[in-house]
Amino acid sequence: MTGTLIAPVIPSLAAAAAAGQPGRAPSAARMLPLAVPPALSRPPALPRDVVYGLAHVDRSGRVAGRTVIGALGWRGGDRLTLTAEAGVVVIRRDPAGLVTLPPRSCVPIPAALRHRCGLLPGDPVLLTAVPAEDTLTAYSLAVVDQALRALIPFPAREGGDR
Repeated sequence: MTGTLIAPVIPSLAAAAAAGQPGRAPSAARMLPLAVPPALSRPPALPRDVVYGLAHVDRSGRVAGRTVIGALGWRGGDRLTLTAEAGVVVIRRDPAGLVTLPPRSCVPIPAALRHRCGLLPGDPVLLTAVPAEDTLTAYSLAVVDQALRALIPFPAREGGDR
């Protein structure tokens, strides 16, 4: 199909105003509101004695976090004890532990503990390492969300409820 091209018709702001249509200059575009977190008495400082990281539970129930686990100085072959409840898995190095840390620095979480915590393959977890206590903790993001909402309420939308 061949033919002549027709130039686009773009009315000017003056023509729109003359026709009784409200016109807006591009610079007068309405800005979207930004969410402002609630004011705290003072901004919290990130503790220096804790190392944080995000990881996912793989299909075999392992959680890999080389940086976080590396901060503890754990090595492949170290024995671990794991305890869990309500979306939180606490891992401690323990010579009598039943779980062995593999050489790849990924912590295998036994199926019984994953089920107790509601952790499924692909679920993200917040890892926290406290080297002074030789402890690694994996928090499901559902638990992190509950803690955040309890501590700092999410800001409401402008002009109404959430």
